[in-house]
Amino acid sequence: MNIARKLLENRRIEGERIILRPVTFADAEEMYAYASHPDTTKYIFPPHEDLERTIDGIADYFMAEPLGKYGIELRGNGAFIGTIDFRVKEKSRSAEIGYVLHQDHTGHGYATEAGKLLLRLGFEILGLERIYGLHDTRNKASERVLQRLGMTHEGILRKNRFEKDTFVDDSYYSILKEEYEI
Repeated sequence: MNIARKLLENRRIEGERIILRPVTFADAEEMYAYASHPDTTKYIFPPHEDLERTIDGIADYFMAEPLGKYGIELRGNGAFIGTIDFRVKEKSRSAEIGYVLHQDHTGHGYATEAGKLLLRLGFEILGLERIYGLHDTRNKASERVLQRLGMTHEGILRKNRFEKDTFVDDSYYSILKEEYEI
């Protein structure tokens, strides 16, 4: 199984309402619109101070090592509304999923739809055994996404990260290949 090749062959994934595709510099302004918003980023990363920080982030994170990193685009109008990552660990045949959406596009099922597209990629195309996600225990919206993906809560990773001068607990969810429903 060549994971890199399969990820390259699946750089663009189309869903019913969204398209997962590579992030480019053309997405910078739309990404900055949510990456600079404190309500959107409060559980994930510090808000971007300026557009240059967003452009640097696109170059350093999304373009330098692009495999498994997708922009989320709305079908029809082409709006860039967020990103979703699929960090594959080939040796353990597992992957971690992570996402962020523009604050105006939360609560509409887009993160769940994007997650389902990556579950299909992981289990049906890449042959993974396990897909998991972590979220700050205070982030109830992210928790609901992982639950809607059919993931099981495995536990709390206490004081798992040090963010914004405080330790953060993360909630850990996963789904196994045999639990996945098409």
